[in-house]
Amino acid sequence: MKFYGEWTLCGRNKGTDKYCEKFKAAVPGNAQWDYAKSHGMENFTFSDGVYAFKEIEDYEWLYETILDFNAKKGEKVFFVAEGIDYQYEILLDGEVIHSGEGMYSKIEIDITDKAQKGSKLSVFVYAPPKRDDAPKGTRDEADRFCKPPVSYGWDWNPRLLISGIWKPCYIETRATDYIYNCEPFYTLNAGRTTAKVRFETTCEGKVEYTVKDPMGKVVYNGTENEFELNNIALWWCNGQGEPNLYSWTAKTETDEKCGHIGFRTVKLVHNEGVDKLGAFPKGRYPCPITIELNGRRIFAKGSNWVNPDLFFGRVTDERYKELVPLAKEANMNIFRCWGGAGINKEAFYEECDKNGIMVWQEFMLACNNYIDDPHYLSVLKKEATSIIKALRKYPSLVLWCGGNELFNDWSGMDDQSLVLRTLNALCLEYDSKNPFIMTSPVFGMAHGNYSFMDWDDGKDVFHRFTNSANTAYTEFGVGAIAAEEDLRTIIPENELFPINDTPAWRAHHGFGAWIMDTWVCHSVINRYFGEDDNLKDRIAHSNWLQSMGYKAIFEEARRQWGTCSMAINWCFNEPWLTAAGNSLISYPAKPKPAYFEVKKSLRNVMPSARIKKFEWEAGETFTAELWYHNDGVNTESDTISVSITLDGKEYFLLDWQTGEVSSGENKLGPAVNFILPENVKDNKLVLTLKSKEGRDNGYALLYKAKEQNFNENKTNI
Repeated sequence: MKFYGEWTLCGRNKGTDKYCEKFKAAVPGNAQWDYAKSHGMENFTFSDGVYAFKEIEDYEWLYETILDFNAKKGEKVFFVAEGIDYQYEILLDGEVIHSGEGMYSKIEIDITDKAQKGSKLSVFVYAPPKRDDAPKGTRDEADRFCKPPVSYGWDWNPRLLISGIWKPCYIETRATDYIYNCEPFYTLNAGRTTAKVRFETTCEGKVEYTVKDPMGKVVYNGTENEFELNNIALWWCNGQGEPNLYSWTAKTETDEKCGHIGFRTVKLVHNEGVDKLGAFPKGRYPCPITIELNGRRIFAKGSNWVNPDLFFGRVTDERYKELVPLAKEANMNIFRCWGGAGINKEAFYEECDKNGIMVWQEFMLACNNYIDDPHYLSVLKKEATSIIKALRKYPSLVLWCGGNELFNDWSGMDDQSLVLRTLNALCLEYDSKNPFIMTSPVFGMAHGNYSFMDWDDGKDVFHRFTNSANTAYTEFGVGAIAAEEDLRTIIPENELFPINDTPAWRAHHGFGAWIMDTWVCHSVINRYFGEDDNLKDRIAHSNWLQSMGYKAIFEEARRQWGTCSMAINWCFNEPWLTAAGNSLISYPAKPKPAYFEVKKSLRNVMPSARIKKFEWEAGETFTAELWYHNDGVNTESDTISVSITLDGKEYFLLDWQTGEVSSGENKLGPAVNFILPENVKDNKLVLTLKSKEGRDNGYALLYKAKEQNFNENKTNI
């Protein structure tokens, strides 16, 4: 039985002896958020209030609770902490009974002979670690620790160092037949129709196993821990089949554990159409990055997942249940769990299992040079082992990765790094059925760009990606300004408009986050639309560019299927309300306009148009190639009617009968050409692909009359 106590908390600045007054602590939670609630800082997201946390950045924290539990005769008493962030000591009645470093390794301490009802249990948490000789206030301070570097500051996450008891913590009484560990493993036959199942269980008592199929029918019940199941219903990612899950229970007289199994196989294979060998002598070639699920090559279409809150400890199961289904609804099939944000709570992976969202999981390394330091390696080995053992059971997890951008010049690592070799070895030892890559990107893959327009050559995303050829686009972004109703909750009225580099806009990443105004993108918006005279128009123009930018990139990546096998944008969610950024979902779970365009662009079966640019002038010949995508499992056919609408007038261009389009095929159709008329007042050119099968698609592009200037050529919003 589990006993959860009431906790208090107090803090002190590192190097001092005096604690602040005690206040109530939430467990699980984070000390900094509890402090904020008790000291009138709850509204820190308004303006530049987040900077107030700088005052407590180097605080040490003391959690305390009085034990209240009942143990039956013969039961053992354990203190269990599923995650403490990051360096800590655990004391019972003033005596240190355990100390450790790391936030992903579960702590289980037998206190049977020491604890009694009324004992004081304390958890002392050291100040968040920093490398002493690193540049102050930078993410470099995190490069010797297994703590997610995102909290040290990123271009979408403010610097806010957090710590504390971030996962459940309790006293547990355990009888002699307590099940300490129970995990199912399986091997599928060549046809993936039969599974040999083996439960690895640590228990002194007799264990009874029950397995039910996805429909709830019992397919095994007995005390043998090895058995065979027939007529297996496989787990498939979204769009390729059902994410079938078998449920299981393991029971003794006094204890029970439960979980689920998703039967599937996964491999990384070489992309078709990519030269694998090169000239003699054989050398590097694009790394395999096509996911083969259950023997079927999958185009991975999805988004980068980041921490859904600044305070990891207050992320609830409900938050995951809000966010993950939005990916399914957007026709996505993969999340890349970006390493800098750490490892999610288990409810996230459960939701991905249920919704058929594959998970690319990175370890907590990002954009730093993690050197082969013995202490760091020892902590990393312990933490990574715990992570692998905790997550390998989820069928949604299809790929391990060492971390983000570790081979870039700002990181300086390579595949001889002992850190990455250690992670590779651990994944091989504890989860050999799932593939591993050293970092993202590796040779053949691409990260970027993150703006609608390329700064170097002035070309937009339509041009940039049409002229790119990579095996995977695993980060790309287009910034947009947040909705007005959201801005009003974080930006003071006198700073709302015109949008300038003020404290509030800077704190919420509109300015100075990455290359000055990258996410607000004044220069790009002005390039196309001129200066706006109100906030509503500026937001609308910004979101227009983000919507069409993401649409252009996702669809172009799909047209490159074969050579390219992944399109994963930066990013899906955000940890707090940003004033401007690349996410598809505003905090906490509100889809942006671009989300709905991405949803259309990721449908399994649909037409698309390859368009060479966003901006068109009167008198130009508008051109576009027609394509038909089939990521589904059946052969499809359709008739597509193509038209252009300008200023309310529709111009019919052609009908295209696609003929049969087989599963996994992108079919090139005819090109359309149309001389754009002059003297049109509206500046929105709409290309419509009308599908007989109801799979319509469309593009809102920019039209400019020759005699009009920017300020005269306003959008009809």
